[in-house]
Parts: sequence; structure tokens; C-alpha cells
Amino acid sequence: METTITVPMVNKQMVKLAGEHWTCSAMAQHQWAVALTRDGLERADILAVHSTAGTMVEVQVKATSARPVGNWLLGLKAQQPARTKHEWFVLIVLGADPTDVPRAYVVPRDHVAAAAWISHQDWLTEPDVKPGTRNTGLDRARVKETVFEAYRNRWDLMEHPTPNAPVLLPTTFRDLAEGPRVGLPSGHPWATAFPSW
Repeated sequence: METTITVPMVNKQMVKLAGEHWTCSAMAQHQWAVALTRDGLERADILAVHSTAGTMVEVQVKATSARPVGNWLLGLKAQQPARTKHEWFVLIVLGADPTDVPRAYVVPRDHVAAAAWISHQDWLTEPDVKPGTRNTGLDRARVKETVFEAYRNRWDLMEHPTPNAPVLLPTTFRDLAEGPRVGLPSGHPWATAFPSW
């Protein structure tokens, strides 16, 4: 007798809400006074002020439900360069069980924008792939959790302006960013002043 396993559909809105509220809780534990914007701002889900440092930050949360390796859709809006020195992403992977502690990656906006471009362009132009077989647009760029591993739980980075944050992306991404096949998008600040990496 064949057994059918039914997997419940993931409610994307619930995943988004869970990610935002968990991020607020985690930030509060790190001395941030937080406020959800409730979709009032295009690029920030959370506004926060550090209780001792006085730093103010804008945080965009991207949450994904559990899978062996998380990945996030980081479209064109996520790839826009930072407008201030205090724009951050918190990338969340929710556990398979609601009691699991989510995995959180605290990343400056410009680092996310670079990672999305590099990851997508590398995939699009991979030398071993037949030309023309990959044509998904940059608006559908996806980045794997492993790319941001060094940013995991780096809440301390938020206490300083984003230009002061070390670039913790893989060194393979640095090589791709400096090479002619992938490079960096025009308008990205690293295209004119490449950071120490």
C-alpha cells in the first residue's frame, strides 16, 4: 500500500512576520530599542536605536523557511546601494520546528547587493554551462546561506557605520568581483573603491 505524505503549503506572509518579530526580539536582547515600520518604508522593516551607543539603524528582514541550506531571493530592490551608513539586512532561516532557534545573518546592505550580483552573474556565465541555457534575470537572483556564513549572529557589527564593517563574503566572491567575467554592477560603491577583503 502506497503512503502519501502531505506537506503543508508555506505561508510566505507568516514566514515574513515570524522573521521580523524574531529579529526584533533578538535585537532587543542586544540592547536595541526597536520599532516595526509595518510596511511603511520601502527599504526598512525595523527602525532601531542602540540604548547605550545611540546608533540608529534601518533594518530590512528577509526570512526563509527551513531547508537543508537556506537561500534568499534578493531582487532588484535588495540590490540597490545603501543611501545611508546605517542600512542593514538581517537574513533569517526559520527552523523546521517552531521551537528551533532561527539562524540569523547580520549584513550591511552594500554587502548584500554585491553578493546578489556576484552570485547571479557567476551562475549566469559559468564557463562549463552551454551559452543561452541560463537566462533568468537579475530580479530573480538567489543567494545561498553559505555565502553569508561569516555574518552569522554578528549583531555587534550594527553598532558601527556600515562602511566600517569588514567584508566577510567568501574570498572566491572577491576574486569574481575583481575579474572580468562577473565584476560588480555600475553604481555599486565597490566598483569605484574596492574594499579590503
